[in-house]
Amino acid sequence: MSLVYNEEQQQLDDSAREFLAARSPVSEQRRIRDQQLPQGFDTAVWQQMLEFGWGGIALPEAYGGLEFGFQGFAPVFEHLGRNLTPAPLLSSVVLCASLINDVATEAQRAELLPALIEGQQRFALATQGKDRFHPEHLDVEVSEQGDGFVLGGEDLWVPDAQGADALLVAGRMSCGETALFLVPKDTHGLEIESMSLLDSRNHARVSLHAVQLPAAARIGTGDAQAQLERALDCGAVCVAAELLGATAVMFEMTIEYLKTRTQFGAAIGSFQALQHRAAWMMVDLELARSAVMAGFEALNDANCSVENRQQMVSLAKWKAGEAAHKISREAVQMHGGIGVTDEYDLGLYLKRSRVAQVLFGDSDFHCERYGRMAQQLFAETH
Repeated sequence: MSLVYNEEQQQLDDSAREFLAARSPVSEQRRIRDQQLPQGFDTAVWQQMLEFGWGGIALPEAYGGLEFGFQGFAPVFEHLGRNLTPAPLLSSVVLCASLINDVATEAQRAELLPALIEGQQRFALATQGKDRFHPEHLDVEVSEQGDGFVLGGEDLWVPDAQGADALLVAGRMSCGETALFLVPKDTHGLEIESMSLLDSRNHARVSLHAVQLPAAARIGTGDAQAQLERALDCGAVCVAAELLGATAVMFEMTIEYLKTRTQFGAAIGSFQALQHRAAWMMVDLELARSAVMAGFEALNDANCSVENRQQMVSLAKWKAGEAAHKISREAVQMHGGIGVTDEYDLGLYLKRSRVAQVLFGDSDFHCERYGRMAQQLFAETH
């Protein structure tokens, strides 16, 4: 496992740091929230991200991608977290484009992937039918009707669904297979209802009322459950990297506050008890970084087994979430009352972190899955 970026990752790290700090600082996220932009992000900033090639980081060159490998997303999502930048990179590219690349026919890939990479189209993945994350549970039922399909059901908490050109919907066929369908936003029977969460991002509840689709709407053939679970693992690791970036900023803000806030004639950072707590925060942050890098490497390794991949992904998401939880609590306590005011940036980081902690599986889910995968790997080797 490597804790340093390779050449391509370092290039992406440099460009993401400079671009997001200049064009999408935290003040911009406050503006987007206060103006209640329906899509939840700055479309001009999103288009520039695509011009940098971020939409094609892990996709084949044959469709306009950069083919840097999945690890290329690590520095980008870390800086998205550092700046609290909302963007449909996770929903449209990491989730939908990767699924289309893995599942679709050659004709579908040739048609859809260039449009997603260049930003001509934006998709959102609808797959979570329950309040708690369960990749194997699909609430949308699919029945065949003539030459087409009928979809019915509901998906909760679909990121970036508002304003998307189409939804990539995962449903359960009568034979038990998982199937993927591209549902245009203006399809009769499709209802997208905005959800208000702590982070003020674009989240929605999606309902499908006897939605009729032609046969061509199905993406690929055969059971897509394994590919769906891999795409969700990709999403979980990218959210872990975002959490890592946000947590690093909360830590840095706290250290700076300890250096400048005075009490009893001395900077409070000179008090040994607070120094010890700050040291433990740094340890947690570095452990989270190690786990996140391991998660990206597992997803980037074509020879990594499903059990190993899921184990490393769960470790990354759990540790990043735990570090965010611990460090955000310490940050608020050390700042005092100002730490939770809306005027102070720390409160915005805290709100986004709480939502990201449960996105694609909370700590309980990933602890349980890590243990289950560890048992399976032990049984296979003994």
